[in-house]
Amino acid sequence: MDYPRILEQVITACRDIGREEVMPRYLKVAHQRKVDGSLLTEADLAAQNALIRRLREILPLPVLGEEMSEAEQHALWEIGDEGLWCVDPIDGTSNFVNGLPFFAISVALMVNRRSVLGVVYDPSNEEAFYAIEGQGAWVNGERLPVKLPPESLGRCMAGIELKRIDRELAGRLAFEHPFSSQRNLGASTLDWCYLASGRMHLYLHGGQKLWDYAAGSLILFEAGGAACSMRGDNFFSGSPWSRSVIAALTPDLLGQWQDWLGIRPPLHASLEETAD
Repeated sequence: MDYPRILEQVITACRDIGREEVMPRYLKVAHQRKVDGSLLTEADLAAQNALIRRLREILPLPVLGEEMSEAEQHALWEIGDEGLWCVDPIDGTSNFVNGLPFFAISVALMVNRRSVLGVVYDPSNEEAFYAIEGQGAWVNGERLPVKLPPESLGRCMAGIELKRIDRELAGRLAFEHPFSSQRNLGASTLDWCYLASGRMHLYLHGGQKLWDYAAGSLILFEAGGAACSMRGDNFFSGSPWSRSVIAALTPDLLGQWQDWLGIRPPLHASLEETAD
């Protein structure tokens, strides 16, 4: 399969959809609440429909999207071993609705339930992060990471999602944290990319859905980063519908991060390990 050609077409599709479907609705669209309490807008649905149409023109494979029903998502996952598109049409919808310019379109091409190509496109900053398995990761033509991380936790910037971790750990992170500074930016797909680029150095999230990590995790691993679950095992183990994340820009920093968190054993997930 000609992955470089496919990648170029996916980036073009994401840029077009960002320009035509997403940004014209920025700050101008009504929203509603889904059953899980998260926000949904006309822009999410328009972007997802456009992605389905464009991606099927690139490769005629099933497209699994965040804004589909859970039954549809699970059915597509079960039939998608030979090839599946996984998309989040607007990750960071709350930011999008409230005027915070931190949201993204995410697309992953998955084969045998493993991402082989990923694109995360930030339409407000016109940044495309992308990777092909075994070929490295990039942002707008520049190899990732753009900058190298510090060697110790004490000088690191951490991305921490506190909502899905237990209260004791949240308290430790708030009052005894080992890093220099912490951010929670509200769009998981971009969190992975900011980590891969060196804008952040550590990451912790208590539970992500398939579309949150499908493209971003590939981009991090291809940038030389490392990750595991909060149990300390292979990041790709367990249910694809809810995966906890401990990650860092380098395996050495991941080991230090795990030591502070008390996670054992320090297993560094890689793309060569078999996904579930």
